[in-house]
Amino acid sequence: MLDYPGKTAANHTNNAVLVSLDFGQGNHTERVEELQQLVTSDKITIGAVVTGKCMRPNPATFVGSGKLDEINTARVQCDASLVIFNHELSPGQQRNLSQRFQCQVIDRTSLILDIFAQRAQSHEGKLQVELAQLEHLSTRLIRGWTHLERQKGGIGLRGPGETQLETDRRLIGKRMKLLKKRLAALQRQRNVQRRSRQRTNVMSVSIVGYTNAGKSTLFNKLTRAQTYAADQLFATLDTTTRKLFISERDFVVVSDTVGFIRDLPHTLVASFRATLEETVQADILLHVVDASSTNQDEQIEAVNNLLKEINADTIPQILVLNKIDLDNHSAGAAAGYKRDEYGRIARIRTSAKTGEGMSFVKLALAEAMAKDSRGLCRESLVDEKVTSGCTTAYF
Repeated sequence: MLDYPGKTAANHTNNAVLVSLDFGQGNHTERVEELQQLVTSDKITIGAVVTGKCMRPNPATFVGSGKLDEINTARVQCDASLVIFNHELSPGQQRNLSQRFQCQVIDRTSLILDIFAQRAQSHEGKLQVELAQLEHLSTRLIRGWTHLERQKGGIGLRGPGETQLETDRRLIGKRMKLLKKRLAALQRQRNVQRRSRQRTNVMSVSIVGYTNAGKSTLFNKLTRAQTYAADQLFATLDTTTRKLFISERDFVVVSDTVGFIRDLPHTLVASFRATLEETVQADILLHVVDASSTNQDEQIEAVNNLLKEINADTIPQILVLNKIDLDNHSAGAAAGYKRDEYGRIARIRTSAKTGEGMSFVKLALAEAMAKDSRGLCRESLVDEKVTSGCTTAYF
């Protein structure tokens, strides 16, 4: 099936054909929309979208011959110079598709890596992105150039292409080793800062959630920080930490972290492990969810799966249903909170944009501090200073 969202616009050499196939995993429409958001975030013009159903990927070209013709027709009609697959392609599949379409072909992993490369601002973030890119590239060097196919092996028959391949592998390996060394040094520095906070018995809170759920907006509203926040995927890549005063004397340390996404490349998870350590070491997680999304459950599951992958799934969570000002499913729903069977605040409805429900977030953190097993604070924290302006509202 073909769709041309940019059909009326003039053809552009930066046009891309998007390919997303339904393998029966469900919510395919949302997956296509997410791919379009990723492409838009990468400042690429969408020329055409090719979708369809498939039982299993083709080992050589990922898609069958009929779909290959359909993609190529779309590419020619919209004058696209790029084809983007909403799936992970093997090096062989990517090479075969590039030869078939006579243009650049990238997969979902490459697209996300490119977005990360544009968004990284801090020194550590740039190192992490470069490491992830090199790890991804290292798997694509095997028979990566057509001139290697004409070579013979053996002593005395070694061609220039093979020498180039070996040189590139060595240079990439050397660079990756250097990057890992620098990231390890930054991680040690981060660990020193973390131990300093632990010695002073300061509770650590990490804001986690699906990308573009409003984490940075919530972080700014709570801490009065001015970190970059935008209505786009992966607006935040660098961890930012600020104090949040619960009362006049007591505070917690809140960290804004990189957003999660389904099928996040393992190379990114590994490279950003130092940054994600803030999540692993947190005392409590604020799991921010886009209340206006029709795909909340799958997004929550994707975040929880990644938390499990980094061994942060046992940390207590408070679910923050954000963007209630955009919640079309329960229009006009007021901010409020819901307690679990143990009496703890488990869910909060908020709008970080308008500020509705921020007092409930502080109330939940105050109660968590008061009940903390290390005795970080007193029961008196949950007093009128914290709950002022809080009108109890359940949902």
